[in-house]
Amino acid sequence: MDETTPPELFNPLQRFGQDVKRVRLGRKLTQKHLGKATGYTEAYISMVESGKQKASQRFAKGCDTAFGTNGLFEGLLHRIDEGDSPSWFVPYLNMERKATRILDYSASLVKGILQTEAYARVIFQVSNPGASAEAIDGKVAARLRRREVFERDKPPLLWAILHEASLRTVVGNAEVMSLQLEYLLEMAERPHIVLQVMPFSAGAPTAHMKPFTVLHFTDSRSVLYTETRVGGRMHDSAQTLDAALDDYDLLRAHALSPDRSLALIKTLLKEFRP
Repeated sequence: MDETTPPELFNPLQRFGQDVKRVRLGRKLTQKHLGKATGYTEAYISMVESGKQKASQRFAKGCDTAFGTNGLFEGLLHRIDEGDSPSWFVPYLNMERKATRILDYSASLVKGILQTEAYARVIFQVSNPGASAEAIDGKVAARLRRREVFERDKPPLLWAILHEASLRTVVGNAEVMSLQLEYLLEMAERPHIVLQVMPFSAGAPTAHMKPFTVLHFTDSRSVLYTETRVGGRMHDSAQTLDAALDDYDLLRAHALSPDRSLALIKTLLKEFRP
């Protein structure tokens, strides 16, 4: 793609990059100037403008500040993410970005926000067998961008309980699983992330529970997110939330302690390593 290509033939990343370049040139700024204003290298900006690199949220915000575009580029970036996600998942994504506490129970797969690139790629390839490589790339990039909430000055607290099945289910191959388990151990070192493993030995009290997530916000609101084969739902009734929090307390009580959970993950990591 080049500047002679009709705009309608650009993919979303290329359109975003062309918009950055068009406004930058309109403001008579060089890539070096924009780099200083946003905290990124000229090489990074070149990759974004050519559509070969998906911009970070911090870069989009920096562009809005440098260009005086009042949130335009940040909004464009969010719409790209939304385009790479099912429409029923978009409301959850928007709320996850604003949450101050995230309580999650994952039964068979590692939670999306904690997935590595390789793990997420396999998930999307399996669940979207007819998708193009470009479409898969977009979905993977959108998933990885969810991690950006952890880079804030005040990141949300994430308390994740992963059933042992989600750690033993082989996604891809042993190498993919090794990288995923290593990443979980790395994330667990952060003060705002708590990981617990629900062992098979916990038995019946928790075996019937389906995956769910509870989000808490600064205004004391909370929402419950659940998912089925046909999509996800948000619930905010007090009765439903109370029941979900009771379930989460039960899960925490039956799960291994954080230290014992990490020890189990390390043991599994040795099994997956060649």
